[in-house]
Amino acid sequence: MARAEASVTVDEIKARVVGTLPRDLIIDLLDTAVSRARQAHELIRDNTDLSGRSARGLEGQARFRLMEKGFQDACEAHGGLRLEGDIIPGTDLRYFQPFMRFGGDGPGVLLGLASMPEPRELPTRNQSRLAGVTLNYRLTPRLDLEDDGSTAQPGDIFVLLLFARDPSQGGRLQEVAIGVIDTEYQGYLAYETVESLMKAYAPSTSGADTVPDGEPLVRLKRKPKAFRPPEQPDSDEAVDGSAE
Repeated sequence: MARAEASVTVDEIKARVVGTLPRDLIIDLLDTAVSRARQAHELIRDNTDLSGRSARGLEGQARFRLMEKGFQDACEAHGGLRLEGDIIPGTDLRYFQPFMRFGGDGPGVLLGLASMPEPRELPTRNQSRLAGVTLNYRLTPRLDLEDDGSTAQPGDIFVLLLFARDPSQGGRLQEVAIGVIDTEYQGYLAYETVESLMKAYAPSTSGADTVPDGEPLVRLKRKPKAFRPPEQPDSDEAVDGSAE
């Protein structure tokens, strides 16, 4: 008898991500995204005479390719395995970007990389991402025509490391997040900034990154204040007027 299967909750998706992706990997991916964005900006600024739209377009291409390399290197350093071949397992769908798998023999996470036009906006559809989200079929409500219980066990899920550039500051990012897109590519089943996601992990046993209560563990770098000579009164505002 046909039945409607309940969707997986956001908390269940988050638990899979936190239980599968190492905490230090998330920190390294954030650091890599920030540094590669800056590298791409400096590359175009210092080595071309482009400006305006042309400079931004070339910087965007360089940023993604540099991030893609850094993303793969960071994943491999933390035990991620690049998906072999160019076909999503169990389908005939091809992909052309590095997809890194975590999870060993059990249900795991297939991690990809994507840029967002704005924070929380879906990344542009491409063949690779459309192929990847097919893995999230079991996470969304659907009509199950076989009431034999065979669909109860979820398999890998497709998760994206997402970033949005800061349009007001060249070489900087406005947001870095983890997102899971539904199989129809209509919206996020789960979305969490890296800063928020880190709160779900157990504290580091080394204590090297311990921070006071209420302070975020990781955050994107803000625009630095302008240099103020020691003789300048403390009451004076920074030249650039930036606020903490």
